[in-house]
Amino acid sequence: MHLAHDILLGLLAVIFLVSGALKLSGNPKGLEGTRDVNIGDRVARLIGLVEAVAAVGLVYAIRYPEELIGWLANLVLWIAMGVAVYAHSKANKMKSAAPAIVLLVLLSVVLVIA
Repeated sequence: MHLAHDILLGLLAVIFLVSGALKLSGNPKGLEGTRDVNIGDRVARLIGLVEAVAAVGLVYAIRYPEELIGWLANLVLWIAMGVAVYAHSKANKMKSAAPAIVLLVLLSVVLVIA
């Protein structure tokens, strides 16, 4: 179970690091999802920073699983994905919320099996 947990953490870390970096860089592809739900680019870049920093926390959790940082990083990303799903539902764009929903489920699994 520990190996599956670490693999899932690594996968999530890569996904959120790439997503956060795309938002931080101002890449139109990275900002597309937030623009769809009427979130400004400055806020989107802040979200990208949070995602990137939390992704580093997930990597830290693989090396030091007993530390609280990994759990907090997972929780921050879980909240961010919950807010993303809410933002998509508020904008009546639930079809584009599918990635956030999948990530929310994966983050929930990590929290449960931690």
